[in-house]
Amino acid sequence: MRFFGVSTGTDVSRAQPVIDVHPSAPIPVVGPGVGANLRVPIGETVHSAFPLMLGAAEFGWNVDLESSHDILDRYAEFGGNAIHTADGYSGGRSEHIIGQWLRSRGLRDRMLLSVRIGTHADHPGLGAVNLVRAVEGSLTRLGVEQIDIMYLDATLDQATNLEDTLATVDWLRESGKIATVGAFGLAPEQLVEARILASAGYPRIEVLDEPYNLVRRQQYEGDLRLVAGAQNLALTPSHALEHGFLSGLYRNKQASAGVRGEQLRALVNRRGIKILKALDTVAAELDAPIAAVSVAWLLAQRTVVAPIVNAFAIAHVDELMQAAGISLSRTQLTDLARASD
Repeated sequence: MRFFGVSTGTDVSRAQPVIDVHPSAPIPVVGPGVGANLRVPIGETVHSAFPLMLGAAEFGWNVDLESSHDILDRYAEFGGNAIHTADGYSGGRSEHIIGQWLRSRGLRDRMLLSVRIGTHADHPGLGAVNLVRAVEGSLTRLGVEQIDIMYLDATLDQATNLEDTLATVDWLRESGKIATVGAFGLAPEQLVEARILASAGYPRIEVLDEPYNLVRRQQYEGDLRLVAGAQNLALTPSHALEHGFLSGLYRNKQASAGVRGEQLRALVNRRGIKILKALDTVAAELDAPIAAVSVAWLLAQRTVVAPIVNAFAIAHVDELMQAAGISLSRTQLTDLARASD
């Protein structure tokens, strides 16, 4: 299997005129990437996306502007079209970086832009005033007129009345500032409440962002999955690689330092190593990167549409995009699930 190789066409918008090139020089390849026609519907929305969303959590934090643009370029060259960020990522710098890239490449119309709203330090929570100001701030930083999918992030706000929040969302949608509504951090009973409100005319939540992967299964595989399935919510799970642990690069407690090191050290235990060994076996059988196999397991799960994957370098994009071409056998899926039980 090698659905996506590391060699791909360069976007026409980035091609530079060639002057005085020797006749025997290679002809540059231009045109759409190999995955440009690979799209999956985002639940019952009008959107469709490449089955991997490029997450921008590291932009402006561990990845500088130039490197971030290189990563975005590589993703677009493969044919990727879905970018995910949040108003709280690096205090809004992630959105600035994406906005500069969209303008410089002229690709806004080709990209599905999803933003998680509710954690910016200046406008935290989902109250009416903060929500409107937060959306306006994101639109300004991104340099766009509309957010394609806005995820309501309830991480910092479990007190605001959901009906009031959805009433504000209704105004934002009617004014053309957002197109589709998603949710992050809402409990199953809140999603049920939201669907009841939708039947009364409030905006319907159609997309769900929930941390989910081989390491972190219990949080989603319960009532939340039952509700998501019953409501036909499209799941775009974040933390697809659990802070990089499921890439297979971190196998001892001294592998990384800082905040990420603390997160990784907590995973280096008997269960974590068992999962990595199972991934090693499947990756060897498929001759594929471990990170791609981890994402492929997610893509094989019911309700999962497009996992959100973060990248630190171009090489990570080359590996991750291969997940879209991996088809895991029933035996492989069973072995991976058993290792993570």
